[in-house]
Amino acid sequence: MADQKSKAEAFGALHQQGHPLVLTNIWDAGTASAVAAAGAPAVATGSASIAEANGYSDGEDIPFATLLIISAAMCKAVQCPVSIDIETGYADSLDSLGANIFAVIQTGAVGINIEDRLLTENELRPCEEQVRRIKTVRSAAEEKGIPLFINARTDVFLREPDERAHPQLVAEARRRGEAYARAGASGFFAPGLANPDLIKQLAAATTLPLNIMTADNPPDITAIAALGVRRISTGPYPFRRAMAALRAEAEAFQQRG
Repeated sequence: MADQKSKAEAFGALHQQGHPLVLTNIWDAGTASAVAAAGAPAVATGSASIAEANGYSDGEDIPFATLLIISAAMCKAVQCPVSIDIETGYADSLDSLGANIFAVIQTGAVGINIEDRLLTENELRPCEEQVRRIKTVRSAAEEKGIPLFINARTDVFLREPDERAHPQLVAEARRRGEAYARAGASGFFAPGLANPDLIKQLAAATTLPLNIMTADNPPDITAIAALGVRRISTGPYPFRRAMAALRAEAEAFQQRG
């Protein structure tokens, strides 16, 4: 646990440096090793990638027990900090959520993503309910003695594909970000937000390191950093590009036959 605690502290510190932490989201021990070998100071999974790589759909379709096995394999494969996307936490009750956090920490992970959407509906959990869940996660991590990095994701923007509506959603995102910070979150993740002016507004309004997701390969780190962003995620896009490249290679082989 001492080494794990040090990794958790180091992971948190990566969000306070002078430039954003860029996380090429991975999906198994092999991809974790490849990204770490490229010099990445940390690795993190994306829920869609890890699910689809194992034959499941995104949205907690992959069994939690399977996710734990994959997490443990990744933590064993690399020396750098590992963060796991646990979607909504795989739990309806706070007791179950706390138990799941114990299990994630047991794999060696030092960070998580936890989101505020309802899996069965295109709706968000009430903010007060999500606050209780984040408090439960923080309490469970403290009980284990690990300063777990809780990247609190809001789907305020992701559930609204029309970017013209996003300016009206910033206030709700700000409200949730501050509430999650008071509950014990370590970072604030706003996938789906792409407008630079709105990203800058949100980064200035939250006390937490802001995480945004980009499909760009590679991302314009300098431009994103200027907006106040402290963490950049690549989401499912590396997985999709890797699968497209693999399919193209396989098709080339078939054509030669």
